[in-house]
Amino acid sequence: MRFTLPRDIYHGKGCLEELKNLKGKKAILVVGGGSMKRQGFLDRAVNYLKEAGMEVEVFEGVEPDPSVETVMKGAKAMQAFEPDWIVSMGGGSPIDAAKAMWAFYEYPDTTFEELCIPFNFPELRQKAKFCAIPSTSGTATEVTAFSVITNYETGVKYPLADFNITPDVAIVDPDLVAGLPVKQVAYTGMDALTHAIEAYVSTLNCPFTDPLALQAIEMVLDYLPASYNHNMEAREQMHYAQCLAGMSFSNALLGIVHSMAHKTGAAFSTGHIPHGCANAIYLPYVIKYNAKNPVAAKRYAEIARRMGLEGTSEKALVNSLCAKIDDFNVKLNIPKTLKEFGIDEEEFKSKITKISELAVGDACTGSNPRAIDPEMMEKLFTCTYYGTEVDF
Repeated sequence: MRFTLPRDIYHGKGCLEELKNLKGKKAILVVGGGSMKRQGFLDRAVNYLKEAGMEVEVFEGVEPDPSVETVMKGAKAMQAFEPDWIVSMGGGSPIDAAKAMWAFYEYPDTTFEELCIPFNFPELRQKAKFCAIPSTSGTATEVTAFSVITNYETGVKYPLADFNITPDVAIVDPDLVAGLPVKQVAYTGMDALTHAIEAYVSTLNCPFTDPLALQAIEMVLDYLPASYNHNMEAREQMHYAQCLAGMSFSNALLGIVHSMAHKTGAAFSTGHIPHGCANAIYLPYVIKYNAKNPVAAKRYAEIARRMGLEGTSEKALVNSLCAKIDDFNVKLNIPKTLKEFGIDEEEFKSKITKISELAVGDACTGSNPRAIDPEMMEKLFTCTYYGTEVDF
């Protein structure tokens, strides 16, 4: 077993300033669509890096769900500039993209096909170190060994997984999330809760990941509704909670809530289902499915017990946990079913068999506590569409 985290995690209001203390000659700063620029954080980051005595180049415009093309373009910019620090600031997308750029910068001849094999990366840090600065409170990519890149020509998502791409430095500054739109607060917050719950019941859970997962769950339950209602102290705590959840799942991995969300995000013509929203919809149904496994049931009950939820029997505690999640979804204006989300019934019926097969084949299915096959997956998806009880 291995447990890997960034060497340094800076946290607290204003800790963006820690960029001043990075040691190096050149830094490339990778950012997304412009929110960091508009809010003045990009200029601040550039100035801090210059104060550190570094020459700075900015790579802008990483799109949501970053593409192979963007990664290659960024790697090219890095090969020309030759930075010894890659600094990425923004949501999950620019940080994920920068992680992949890093691999192609150091190994120009590698391919996505090679990098897709889990834990098969070449040894990084030959040319540069990596610093990640999150501006949303959900993906936790600043502390994880993961990145997702999309090939839009084939429609294939490449999930990259390797401890080589766990950043060296994470800067978790709550100032960056003060301006998050409430929808994003809700979705990313439920993504963090899903990360922590799935890591706690994963087949790879261990004494190193458990306390991080439990603390993250407790903090999300304590702070997410207030953060949604613009309480800035709560928003700060949520920024830390999602990071703890990330430290846990980067090492314990996830389960089928994520498999299902990955394969339905872009599957329907009615529009994208945001990742955190999909997780929030699926989570209570998956808990009921997994709780038919006695080991998983015990762990879900333990979560409920630790969180002070009602019930003495295992079954009552698991039901309390699901009820709590349902209650949060109502508070955060998240729909209870795919039907309520607006997915067309005929389209759902025509596509769900294929989607179910793909979900079973997702990288996250392997560490789910209860086995599943495409037929069962289709039944489970059907429950999430109509809101019916999971009794199998």
